[in-house]
Amino acid sequence: MTEKDTVRFGILGCATIARKLARAITLTPNATISAIGSRSISKAAKFAVENSLPASVRIYGSYDEVVEDSGVDAVYIPLPTSLHVRWAVAAANKKKHVLVEKPAALDVAELDLILEACEANGVQFMDGCMWLHHPRTSNMKHLLDLSNSDGIGPVQFIHSTSTMPTTQEFLENNIRVKPELDALGALGDLAWYCIGASLWAKGYKLPTTVTALPDVTRNMAGVILSITTSLQWDQPNQTVANIHCSFHSHTSMDLSISGSNGSMHLKDFIIPYKETSASFDFTFGAKFVDLHIGWNVRPEEVHVVNKLPQEALMVQEFAMLVASIRDSGSQPSIKWPEISRKTQLVVDAVKKSLELGCKPVSL
Repeated sequence: MTEKDTVRFGILGCATIARKLARAITLTPNATISAIGSRSISKAAKFAVENSLPASVRIYGSYDEVVEDSGVDAVYIPLPTSLHVRWAVAAANKKKHVLVEKPAALDVAELDLILEACEANGVQFMDGCMWLHHPRTSNMKHLLDLSNSDGIGPVQFIHSTSTMPTTQEFLENNIRVKPELDALGALGDLAWYCIGASLWAKGYKLPTTVTALPDVTRNMAGVILSITTSLQWDQPNQTVANIHCSFHSHTSMDLSISGSNGSMHLKDFIIPYKETSASFDFTFGAKFVDLHIGWNVRPEEVHVVNKLPQEALMVQEFAMLVASIRDSGSQPSIKWPEISRKTQLVVDAVKKSLELGCKPVSL
């Protein structure tokens, strides 16, 4: 693939997650890093050296310069959530395609400003939910297909967690606990995955009601550190999803989906245990044997090998969409903006439920 065929990325900011995406872009055959910008040119230059970026990468001491760079096709935005709307809109207005970290915005009103700017300028939008791009995910999706006779049947129950242990330093100084930077806290940083996984399992049909549970914990500034919530679908199939997310618990990334005919489980749905492969198990037709002293079947384990890590697969898919728009005049895919918006709507509903004293909120 020639340099002309690749999608040229500019990175806005030097956050820790930007290191991961810089590596991903480098590993992706149809993408390259053209520019990196920070609030100080010395910080951007240090990032370039520490991440072994080629000498051809342009180093800027502001985000504006990256957005203005004619040699940049798309921007990756790992900035605090409070800055997403400003820089995503600015990038879209300069005809740059937008890959933004999750949560996509602080609320759906802000996200709509981003999506409207992207639509008006004919550029692709995608949020950085990497697990959706892993081949394991498409393998699992096959088992959710109601037309598949070997599937688990209509989904009835979903359980998901995203928890992580943190230090006192994190709880005092990390941007994810600062209301002026990432006011959603664990709801945006962690629950975005679990809400997204629940929507994914239901074919992105919005739940009927969303209810936050009263076990929420906050810091002194009011930012959510731990939260449990329930989503309920009434039609066409009744389904309940329970979600727990916390900055206080041992690391977990569980996803369990139970249907009328079977179930599937994985313990690492957000970040696989291994970079080059991932697995999940499923069970069909499980019953107890005589005297209830065991089961008639054991779970089957499916192993999925991937040539590129999931973050590179995300970049690859995004770059394919961008190249098709740039080189062939294709229209931006509406799939990814719609996924982000539905996820954001549920995040907003959880917030509203909390404000109402954990009463159900209808969608």
